[in-house]
Parts: sequence; structure tokens; C-alpha cells
Amino acid sequence: MTRTCCKAESAPTTSRAPRTLPPELLSAGARRLGILALLCAFANVAMGVGSRLLGARLGLPPPSGTVLFAEIAAMAASLGMFALTRRTGQDPAELLDRGLVYEVGMGFLIAVTYHCWPAPPGQIPKGWSPVAVWLIAFALLVPATHGKNVLATVATALMDPLGLLVSVALGDPIPPGLVVAGMFLPTAIAAAVAVVGSRIVSELSHQAGRARELGSYRLVEQLGQGGMGEVWRAEHRMLARDAAIKLVRGGTDASSREMMARFEREAKATAGLRSPHTVQLYDFGRSDDGAFYYVMELLEGFTLEEIVRRFGPLPAGRVVHLLRQVCHSLAEAHAAGLVHRDIKPGNIFVSRYAGDPDFVKVLDFGLVKALGATATDLTQSGLLAGTPAYMPPEMALGRPVDGRTDLYALGAVGYTLLTGLPVFERKTALETIHDHASTAPVPPSKRIAAPVPPGLERLLLDCLAKEPDERPESARALDGRLEEIVLPEPWTRELAERWWNRFGTVAIPASAPARDSASDADGTRVTPPAAAAG
Repeated sequence: MTRTCCKAESAPTTSRAPRTLPPELLSAGARRLGILALLCAFANVAMGVGSRLLGARLGLPPPSGTVLFAEIAAMAASLGMFALTRRTGQDPAELLDRGLVYEVGMGFLIAVTYHCWPAPPGQIPKGWSPVAVWLIAFALLVPATHGKNVLATVATALMDPLGLLVSVALGDPIPPGLVVAGMFLPTAIAAAVAVVGSRIVSELSHQAGRARELGSYRLVEQLGQGGMGEVWRAEHRMLARDAAIKLVRGGTDASSREMMARFEREAKATAGLRSPHTVQLYDFGRSDDGAFYYVMELLEGFTLEEIVRRFGPLPAGRVVHLLRQVCHSLAEAHAAGLVHRDIKPGNIFVSRYAGDPDFVKVLDFGLVKALGATATDLTQSGLLAGTPAYMPPEMALGRPVDGRTDLYALGAVGYTLLTGLPVFERKTALETIHDHASTAPVPPSKRIAAPVPPGLERLLLDCLAKEPDERPESARALDGRLEEIVLPEPWTRELAERWWNRFGTVAIPASAPARDSASDADGTRVTPPAAAAG
């Protein structure tokens, strides 16, 4: 049973065949219907030509006009059905209903072609009809609800004796009773197999559709995968609201258990925060198969990592504007006794949110810890958690962490936003961690040609102090100092709107995963993420 932090409507379980099919199954069935119709058109031509060549070698009379008409009709019906499936804007459910009519009609044309085809002199029985093959192939390839499938299958099976009646009406002899029974017995068996097989396929497909539902949400599209986790675009089954779902399936080894613990910490930590600049959590729990998931708001925009990589360094006014919003999120988390421990550009998302441009959301609280905890007390593998390019000295040295730990990382983020460069450029993660622990950073103004406001440079270097006591005392204090910085050109709403009107059309979902940690531009993560970032 799925457990969630709030009441969620659960889909009723039933052993009966579903009355409706999942949307993804309808779409897939419509595609297969088109492929089957095209194959039938080609098979009709191949078998007609082959049968005529073989009949000529055996000295058989040519087929009658009735056979030729049935072949042409079958060809036209198949090509027409294929063309219908290729039209855009078609309702898959309506298309599959038309497909059932096509099944019955093709059954009749196949039966007429078969029974009216000339037989060698003195030979009446022709063996079992190809209608039997058509019944099974259609039922297994094209999905339908149980009731519709039974009606279409029975009607198609009855087309076989109807084809024989057409043959008799055109002057062919009536086969003996035992011959007729032997001729139609395979069709009857095939009809039974088609009904049972279609029901099994339909129920399995419906169960697969239910497996794509978590609580009140249905998984729509996988946005990415990273480490053990998956990120999906989802939609609420009753509300008109899209969301992002982070999903992780745990294993039994120590690293898997640690990953699950991180994932659960992230959900619980995020659920308790209400800042508008912290990603909003809607729901979390465990699925029926034991996977842990949580549902959060789906945002469209960019991570700061994406912005710097695509568009280069940011103007000082915009850097201040973005950092102040991160301070708002961190201030609430720190007041609640939590340290994020993985502040970096890839975990800070910027979007046009509720009409506000350049609105910041802090993501990924998976490494969150209580104030005063050491850097490794929750890392069972013994590996250091965090991202080297933004790692505070106390985390690198395994010392206790507090809110000023996040301020160091935020100073490193501001440094990168302003310069387009990491604080320390080293070839390996260990060298980068060593520099954060022991090497003084080069002032931003000495690394770029553009002018840097002295107040902003001084504040960023204060945040990057090796000793926590030398940094701003809190996120609120940092926000206050950012507000006091004298800027040559403040970042205004008009400038933000202009930027988003120009570049917002190439925005990506907030839940799109970060690149594999081994190739991150901001440094190699020592412990892998529990799920794709965001």
C-alpha cells in the first residue's frame, strides 16, 4: 500500500478486465494497427501474384472476377487504414474502434478470396482458412477492451463460413459436412485463442499502466536518469496540474541503503520548508514495488550552471539579485536547524515563476544535515559527500557544519556567476578540495577584465574565508550586506523581462537531470546523487 504524507486517491484494484485502456497503450495500439494494415497490403499483393504464378504452372483456371474484386478491396481497405493511422490529430481510441471494423471486413475479404479461389479438378477440401491466422494476429497486435474484442473476434470468425456461402452462391459445390467441420474448426479454435490472448494482453497492459501511477499522479514522460534515480514528468489524475516525480528503487547493499536514506532525508527536509525560493514538495511515499518517490513542482527555466555555460558570466546586479533569493531559502532552512551542504549552480534554478522573471528555487536537499553534525557522520561508505568545486573547508576536513557552511558554497557560486570560472581550477577533485581547505582565492577582479564592484568582491571573499567565524554570521546577515552593495547598474525587472523574452524559449525543465557527476563542470561529486538533480 502506498504511504504518503497527505491523503492520495488510490486507483481501485480489480481482477476484471479493464473497460478502458491506458492512453499510452491506445497510442501504441494505433501505431501497430497502421503497421499491420501496411503489412496486409503488401502480403495481399505478394500472395495474389504468387498464387497466380503457381496456378499457371499447375494448369489451374484463372481466379474469377469475385476474387479479383476481393483482392482489390482488401488492398484499398488496408492502405486506407494505414493512411488513417498516419493522420495527425487522430483520437487513438476512435482509431482502434475503426480498426475493429477493419478486422471484420478484412476477415470477410480473406474468406471470399480463399473460398472462391479455383481448386484443382476433383479437389474440394482446401484445409483450414487463413482467417484463423488473421484472428490471432489482430488480437495480439491491436489492443481492445474485452467486450469489444469478443464482438469483433466472433464477427470475424463468422466471416469464414460466409465466404464459403459466397463461393457456393457463385456455383462452387457444397463440401461434405465432415469437410466443412474440419475446414472451420481451426477458425473456431483461433477465435477462442484470440479472445483469451487479447484479454491477457489487455490486463497485463492495464497493470503496466497502473504501475506508472504513484499516489494521485500518473507518470507521463521520463525526463532523465542519474545514479539510482529517475525523474519523470507527471500529471495529477484529478487536478489539472503537472509535476515532477523523483523516483529511486533501493538495493540491499550499503551504498543503496545510504542512497535511500539520502533520498528520504531530501523529501522530509523539503516538506518542512515554506520559503517561496525553495522547491515545493507536493507528496512523497513508497510505491507498491518498494520504490521511494516524491512529487514536487515542475519548473521551466535554467539552473545557474546552465545559464553560465550557455550565456557566460552575469552582470554584478543580476548576481546580487539571485544570491539574495538563495539567502531567503537558506535562512529558513538554517532557522529550522538544517544545512543544505550542496549549494552549487546546478542546484539553484531560475525561472519565470508566476509572472516574476529571474525567480530562484533552491533544489536538492539530499545532503541536508542537522546543524553541528560532522561532514561524514551520515556517509556509511566513508566517502566525503558534496561537490568539490563548492566544498567548504570544514566539510573537506570532516569538521562540524552549520549555516556558514552553506554561505561559503554560496560565495563560491557568486564567484562563478560573476567570473564564469570556478574559484579554483584544478585537474582533480582532490586538488580542488585541498585548495578550498588551504589556499586563498584570487579576487574576481584579477581574473576578468570587466569591472567588479568593490563591495561585492569584498563580500564574496568574506564568504570564502577558511574559518567560519570570519564569514557573515547568517544568511540573513549576508542578504543585508548584499542589499547595501552599491551597483553601477542594478538588475531591474525590465532587464529581467528583456532577458527572459529573448532566451526563455530555450528553457529546460527543472527536473531534467544534471550531467553525470564524473563530467560536471563544477567538479566531480564524490558520492553519487540519489536521483537526478532537481
